[in-house]
Amino acid sequence: MDKRDLAKQIKAASYLTGEFKLRSGQTSSFYWDKYRFESDPALLCAIVDELHQLLPVSFDKLAGLELGGVPLATGLSFKTGKPCLYVRKEPKTYGTCNLVEGGFQVGDTALVIEDVVTTAGQIRTSVSQMRELGLKVGHAFCVIDRESGGRENLAEIGCSLTSVFTLGELERLAQE
Repeated sequence: MDKRDLAKQIKAASYLTGEFKLRSGQTSSFYWDKYRFESDPALLCAIVDELHQLLPVSFDKLAGLELGGVPLATGLSFKTGKPCLYVRKEPKTYGTCNLVEGGFQVGDTALVIEDVVTTAGQIRTSVSQMRELGLKVGHAFCVIDRESGGRENLAEIGCSLTSVFTLGELERLAQE
């Protein structure tokens, strides 16, 4: 499937209109419901293929952020053979009480995997927490960058953001 067809399928599956409060606190008249494209096996596979093409050659772990980054990181793990980390928003309060699930060593390089990025607030928080645990984190990848400051906010903490689609590109391709 080419990128234009993927854009059309993502829009058909997950583009909603109405009034939506985003994680950033902003209100939007549209919403990309990532669970609708991540729960569709054909779409998930095509998205993972696109993300895979964006990854650097060298890294140790794929860090899927709770919850939307988890299926993406898992799919990329199958494709790359690299292990996953699953990053919670808060450490669990039982068992191991981990914030980051999955084995890693201090100094491992982790790529953050996320679904839709607006201001990148959760990515910033998670990157800081992972760095405190000794992981090297300098790159984040997402399916849709809403072009609302996320890239710039991550640059402030020395982390790049690469997306399969920017919002403008996704809207343009889905209209063709």
